[in-house]
Amino acid sequence: MKRAFITGITGQDGSYLAELLLAKEYEVHGIVRRNSTVIRSRLDHLLPTEKDRRLFLHYGDLADGTAISRLLYQIQPDEVYNLAAQSHVRISFDIPAYTADITAVGAVRLLEAIRESGIKTRFYQASSSEMFGQVRESPQTEMTPFHPRSPYACAKVFAHYQTINYRESYGLHASSGILFNHESPRRGENFVTRKITQGIAEIKAGLRAKIILGNLDAKRDWGYAKEYVEAMWLMLQQPAPDDYVIATGETHSVREFLEEAFSYVGLDWRDHIGFDERYLRPAEVDHLVGDYSKAKAKLGWIPKTAFKELVHLMVEADIAALKV
Repeated sequence: MKRAFITGITGQDGSYLAELLLAKEYEVHGIVRRNSTVIRSRLDHLLPTEKDRRLFLHYGDLADGTAISRLLYQIQPDEVYNLAAQSHVRISFDIPAYTADITAVGAVRLLEAIRESGIKTRFYQASSSEMFGQVRESPQTEMTPFHPRSPYACAKVFAHYQTINYRESYGLHASSGILFNHESPRRGENFVTRKITQGIAEIKAGLRAKIILGNLDAKRDWGYAKEYVEAMWLMLQQPAPDDYVIATGETHSVREFLEEAFSYVGLDWRDHIGFDERYLRPAEVDHLVGDYSKAKAKLGWIPKTAFKELVHLMVEADIAALKV
């Protein structure tokens, strides 16, 4: 039985990845931060029985390198997936030092823990399309230069290059997935796509009248998170480590997302959207679209869920959740 270690296991990607690995008969370990309120709703359906216990949660934090080293030595995982981060781009402008400590230096703590403990493992780093920032070319590939436009993106660039550095300096089987925007019903409620779909459910239920947003013209390459975690796993099954863009190859604006989501429930989005400049970024990333041809050729991975289908399943899930 293979053993995996996941940081960020309670998040969108972490929960889908844990689900995938458990289905593949892995023993899965994840770290969770100690909070006064236990919020693990994305993992509730995976909680094991004592008879078949293959999911283990440990208290830990990427700010604590000593604890990470101890856990890795105890668990001896075959695969390590670093999905933890302060991952909200707009919020990273408000807490840049914390974002750098967790998203950038946290990755180094994890890499260094692997190196120092001497465990034989394969490492996955969650890189981000936000690293491209003010893009130099479209679509973006693994060779497109980075021009980060937020503290979050800068932190991700640092972690990305450190992953390459540990691969080249110490022979670590370390790969990075440069994932473009990926959404699902498990997306955090403060991200724009989920704000829209959850807001629509509340509007339909008569609980609110408007959704307040920022820039509607930003264009993103949106895919389905459940499919993207499969690409993470595929990277660590390869003989040699490498970096891969994971995307759909299509770009859509926030406005298009609104139009599709509201029209699906028979509403006009213009009647229900307000604007607040506080949601604008100091430096905007206007247009992202990825070229996943390398992942297709080497991993055999392709996106399967179309943009409209993704929007519809998110709207349906939030409407259903409100009725429970």
